[in-house]
Amino acid sequence: MLELGRIVLKIAGREAGKYAVIIDNIDDNFVLITGPKTITGVKRRKCNIDHIEPTENKFDINPKADDASIETLWRSSGLIEKLEINVPVKREFKKEPVEKEKK
Repeated sequence: MLELGRIVLKIAGREAGKYAVIIDNIDDNFVLITGPKTITGVKRRKCNIDHIEPTENKFDINPKADDASIETLWRSSGLIEKLEINVPVKREFKKEPVEKEKK
């Protein structure tokens, strides 16, 4: 069930409740996952299989897939809306000079 491209839900750790995609099986107890961070907020990292729950959704990905290609799959699949994922928004800051007060 934990094969390449499977979408999983993290159930432990600081990223609990967030979705990720399995990129690689490291050994019997660990897999490599990514969100990617721009979509789900999960960084690419090694994860214990006891800390994830598989879903019925799966992407057909290349074993050497990068975060940009996985982000494209998320956006084209419609799963962001279906799974109700809150995509982080990048803020744009105004570049205005700061004036110091004279004493």
